[in-house]
Amino acid sequence: MPSSSYQQLADYRRRVFEMYARVRDPNASPEARWQRFRADQDHLFKTHPQTALTPEQVENLTSLRYYPYDPAFRFTLPMEPLIDREVIKINLQDDGPTRLLPFGRISFEIGGKVVSLTLFWIMGYGGGIFLPFQDLTSRTDSYAGGRYLLDTIKGADLGWKADQLVVDFNFAYNPSCAYNARWHCPLPPPENQLSVPIRAGEMKFEE
Repeated sequence: MPSSSYQQLADYRRRVFEMYARVRDPNASPEARWQRFRADQDHLFKTHPQTALTPEQVENLTSLRYYPYDPAFRFTLPMEPLIDREVIKINLQDDGPTRLLPFGRISFEIGGKVVSLTLFWIMGYGGGIFLPFQDLTSRTDSYAGGRYLLDTIKGADLGWKADQLVVDFNFAYNPSCAYNARWHCPLPPPENQLSVPIRAGEMKFEE
């Protein structure tokens, strides 16, 4: 294991990219990929020095909690481009200003209701797609601040089929701030607060 904190962080990022490469493996079923994803994520959280958890949380962790896999929450969607949208600025305590450019929108149906989410481009060197969301389970079973589905700067990328985006909420995960107060994360803007429950993906963290 690399010794310095920066080496450790680089190693953690590399492992996350490898984990999502397995998520995109066309030779395994989506549910098998999800099972492997959960095992990989648990292993990282339990063993890696750059885990989001405190030492006490690591000691007590058996497994992160997820809703059961549900293929109804997996979509392949066209993206509607958004033109001339204003950049959203979010000030984070440790990182300073984060700028998000709304560049696309996806629409899908949950429980007979059509809803949409905005895709954001993280401005700055390299950039990346960012898809945070909040839903009705945020009041009960999942993290109150919302969850992430895509964050391609950090490797969270479910892929594309032709020109359509793979959107599988079974892979939705908690931001680091869901685990303890050490972390500060950008949360979903109001336009990504869904009026339906997404009972898929990671649930609320319990000590």
